[in-house]
Parts: sequence; structure tokens; C-alpha cells
Amino acid sequence: MSRTFLKAVLGLLMRVLYRPRVEGVERIPDSGPVILAGNHVTFIDSMFLSLIVKRPVYFIGKDEYVTGKGVKGRLMAWFFTTAGMIPVDRDGGHGGVAALMTGRRVLEEGKAFGIYPEGTRSPDGRLYRGRTGIARLALMTGAPVVPFAMIGTDRVQPNGSGVPRIAPVTVRFGEPLDFTRYEGMDRDRYVLRAVTDEVMSEVMGLSGQEYVDVYATKAKAA
Repeated sequence: MSRTFLKAVLGLLMRVLYRPRVEGVERIPDSGPVILAGNHVTFIDSMFLSLIVKRPVYFIGKDEYVTGKGVKGRLMAWFFTTAGMIPVDRDGGHGGVAALMTGRRVLEEGKAFGIYPEGTRSPDGRLYRGRTGIARLALMTGAPVVPFAMIGTDRVQPNGSGVPRIAPVTVRFGEPLDFTRYEGMDRDRYVLRAVTDEVMSEVMGLSGQEYVDVYATKAKAA
């Protein structure tokens, strides 16, 4: 089953069940490299993103999603790879570098790359500090960044619960952000932080979430 067919079937099902409200999707370029950067409130955010955006969107996912055994494992592997997930071992010592290089390759091929700058799902629905990998990708590739916000997906699948619920969903896209003025400064930590914070500020404005200036992983550990 092709990605196009999967998207058509699931996209129709999603529109019938959830009737998602989509705002600003026309701001995503029809071609060329683009980074889609947004908040991450539940497991199915990437599914909604992939089904709403017309062009294929690629994103990083844990390799455990495609290494399962048995029929269930093969079905999961087929679904996630067909949906655009690129598996990466993010738990290893070089997981962050592997994810960054994978995103760079996708963008250099002229594709759309989806990323959640928080690095993990929000533990409580608030928006947490962004990690600077988003800035490095933008500066290394020159790709524009289109911020987006998932609103209501946490009610569809609260706390990663197994069975999705029916609830209103809004996906809102902002104006593309151009960071080419910082070309060649992808190793300047002050520039990386400034770019990341600008992206997160746009996401916050789109989502209406309360912002917390700490990393989500630290909040979860606490």
C-alpha cells in the first residue's frame, strides 16, 4: 500500500471523525526544503501533521517503532515508515547527532521535515524550552521554518492513552521564518539560542500555551 493511498484513506477518516480546523496551511511552500516546527502534546501529532499537509512530511522517530516482532511489529513498522517516519536510535550516545544529520539530509534533498523543538512530548500541556537543533538545521541548510501549533490533540489521545477519542482539533500554521541572515553562524551558541527562542515564541503565539523556560525532559525527571 503506497503512502498516497494511506494518506487518502486515513485523511478521509480523520476529516469525517475529527473535522479538524486547519489554518494557514497555504503558508507551506509547495516545493523545496522547509522545516515544520511545532509543539508536541501527544503521540498522534505527527499523524495529523502528515495527513493535513499536501506534500510528504518526513520526521524522526524512535527506532523501536520499527523493530517490533511478530505481526503487530511488522504492521507498526509498515505504518510508520509509510507515514514518513525515519527511524533513528535517539537513546544512544550519538542519537542527537544522528537525528540532526538525518534532518539535514532530508532538507538537502528538497523535502519537508517536521520537528518538535521541545525534544519530547509536553508532560502537562505547557510549552517548554526549545532545543537548538532546530536552529542548527535552519542555519546549515538555509531552509525556511514554518511554525505550527497542534491544539486539541491532547484531548484526542490524553497522556498517550491507547484508544483515540473524538475531540475538536485545530492545526494552525504561521508565517515562514527566514534565518538566512545568520548564514555561517550555526556554531554560535548565542545565535542558535536566539533563533530557537524566536521559533518557540511563534509557536507559543499560535498555540496559546503557557511557556516554561526549562527543558521538558528536566520537567519530566523532576
